[in-house]
Amino acid sequence: MTTAALFGPYHADRVLAWENGHAITYSHFLSDVGALADLLPEKPTVINLVDDRYRFLVGFAAALVRGQTTLLPPSRAPGALGQLARDYAASYCLVDDTEQVEHFPSYQIPQSRWYPTCTAKIPQIPVDHPAVVAFTSGSTGSPLSHSKTWGSLVTVARSTGSRLGLKASDPVTIVATVPHHHMYGLEASIMLPIQHGMAFHAGRPLFPEDVRSALAEVPSPRILVTTPLHIRACVTAGSRLPHVKYILSATAPLARSLARQAETSFQTSVYEVYGFTEAGSLATRRTVAEDTWHVLDGITLHQDSAGCSLQAPYLREPISFPDLVSIQAPHHFVLHGRGTDLVNIGGHRGSLSDLNQKLNEIEGVQDGVFFLPDDKGPSVTRLIAFVVAPGKAAEHILSALRTVIDPMFLPRPLHLLPKLPRNGTGKLTRESLLGLLHELHQGERHGT
Repeated sequence: MTTAALFGPYHADRVLAWENGHAITYSHFLSDVGALADLLPEKPTVINLVDDRYRFLVGFAAALVRGQTTLLPPSRAPGALGQLARDYAASYCLVDDTEQVEHFPSYQIPQSRWYPTCTAKIPQIPVDHPAVVAFTSGSTGSPLSHSKTWGSLVTVARSTGSRLGLKASDPVTIVATVPHHHMYGLEASIMLPIQHGMAFHAGRPLFPEDVRSALAEVPSPRILVTTPLHIRACVTAGSRLPHVKYILSATAPLARSLARQAETSFQTSVYEVYGFTEAGSLATRRTVAEDTWHVLDGITLHQDSAGCSLQAPYLREPISFPDLVSIQAPHHFVLHGRGTDLVNIGGHRGSLSDLNQKLNEIEGVQDGVFFLPDDKGPSVTRLIAFVVAPGKAAEHILSALRTVIDPMFLPRPLHLLPKLPRNGTGKLTRESLLGLLHELHQGERHGT
């Protein structure tokens, strides 16, 4: 049986996590994992809902030690958890404090029992063990489940670190604005540090001042793992962030102009990570310098009349890209957008991603998205836009759009809102946008 260690390099006294200003070492962590593993019930699957990043990792590692699989639900909405209860009835939940979850027995992670003399062994996990079951975001439909082996998580983390030039001797600390319950958050804020002997901040800062404070709580060098939405917020707020070695961005396309602003404002380098739930992270690029994506080591690309696919030693079979891509070289590709991203309005074809990028580049726009409602009639369906632009009038934004997009794609109507219903990873699901549209229509009917 082939195994891979829970850690890459291991140094008992090296800091693994920073929690409320306190350092937690790798040996301390192993003690916490051993104590929790002894308490876990005999069940095959666990839903880890712990918000604290360090305590989540304790639960995740303890489940691995017990041979269990962690489910990463697409959301914490009652409907999503109810579906998990139907599909994975023999499960339990790990929770914060005394929280109880309907349908599942719930367990708290106990307080630390670490002793300075602790000499716990480093767990060895079978590489073919299904470590997690991740779910697609539901941005274009119902969430679908995908199992990830421990070997695949380890390989992706090591390849990503190698691509970024990370070395085990570098005492780097990661601060992440993204949740660890999502594949990007798990890979970049959990797996990346433990496979490279790094540390991470246990919290999840959301607002620019929170990001600044979290970065200031940990020593340099630092890496900020985030999204375009958070980058824009920090740039717009004029944040003076402590120095960061890199900024890693994913979950949505990052405009080159925004990446350039971030690099200038924060004196750093901004890298994008591309991936999707079925394959995990698979390519990177430095946004200001290149349009093409460079796949991680070991990944091969294939293109035929049906589209583009990829293969990797840790994947059981080739996986098709959910996006429209074209291969430019053996290990490079260009991303053109999702297949579902293309729209046809009155015979004019366009890309929602391209429209969204142009919308968000307009001065004063803090957040915005184009949306194509369901076509229910014989007339031409028109695009709608939801926009966050404090102090700006709709006509100001429409006037700016007229200079950069086809008139057929001008949104009718354009709704100005205080915020958009983004989920924990910054994504907008079709369901949430349909709900928002329904609320606006209801308000119009009642004159509000």
